Amino acid sequence: MAIAVPNCAIRTNDLRKTYALGGHHPVEALKGIDLEIPRGSIFGLLGPNGAGKSTFINIIANLVRKTSGTVEVWGHDVDHQRRQASASVGIVPQELTIDPFFTPRETLDLQAGYYGVPKTERQTSAILAALGLADKAETYTRRLSGGMRRRLMVAKALVHQPPVIILDEPTAGVDVELRSQLWDYVRTLNEGGTTVVLTTHYLEEAEQMCDRIAIINQGNVVACDRTHILMRELDQKEIRITTVKAIDKLGPSLKGFGARLKSPRVIEIRYQPSRLAIGQILSEIDKDGISVADLSISEPALEDLFLEVTGKNGN
Repeated sequence: MAIAVPNCAIRTNDLRKTYALGGHHPVEALKGIDLEIPRGSIFGLLGPNGAGKSTFINIIANLVRKTSGTVEVWGHDVDHQRRQASASVGIVPQELTIDPFFTPRETLDLQAGYYGVPKTERQTSAILAALGLADKAETYTRRLSGGMRRRLMVAKALVHQPPVIILDEPTAGVDVELRSQLWDYVRTLNEGGTTVVLTTHYLEEAEQMCDRIAIINQGNVVACDRTHILMRELDQKEIRITTVKAIDKLGPSLKGFGARLKSPRVIEIRYQPSRLAIGQILSEIDKDGISVADLSISEPALEDLFLEVTGKNGN
């Protein structure tokens, strides 16, 4: 008899978590999270620090007990089928939790033993090779570079071949080359059928990697949609112009673009690239006779965008 495969890799219903702090008011970290993460997707979980992302992940991983609500991982209820739920997910935490006196091979074998994987079924060598660690398999982990240790953390999460893997800020503090290598491997995993849940502070990273994105803010899901739809709401950049001479006011056309004087020699404009070309802005600046000494373009802080999305969703 064939085993039914769930449509959702992870499903939560009215998930709540309250931390009781001695002598202080309880802190409600999650306020009724309803979320369905599709099987086979790369799902992005975004939010500012303290939004509740880590609490959510730790409940999925059975590291934190929920206050109420239901959680299913690969169709297994975390309360009633704890072992099956835990075996269905691999977690790559932000922290590097590796014994410095073990080699990568010993680390993976120990982790596989923890999950009860028989020696004859372990894929230690294949996983090390896939993550570019084969030539370091017998080297003490204390001698590995930070990037190699990060790869080893991913390898640890894969030893029991879970259908779901969660990566919590996996590229924070990682160089561009390693980030690219990690994402190439994550895509390969996903193409093989693994569902990937990713938390990140890099909006561009989420846009490039994820099929769907959910935004958590203050314990609530304030937005959840396909990436291209959600990115339209976050379609904003900031241009910062330093002028040669001080100016005391802006012309009506620049004000119409939302320009504001941050100081007598600094103009800031928040604009939507999909609706307004930067050439139009520079043309108006030239028409107003403003000489530009310096110019920079950046994305607004994620926290600002989260607050805007929160406002749009009425929370």
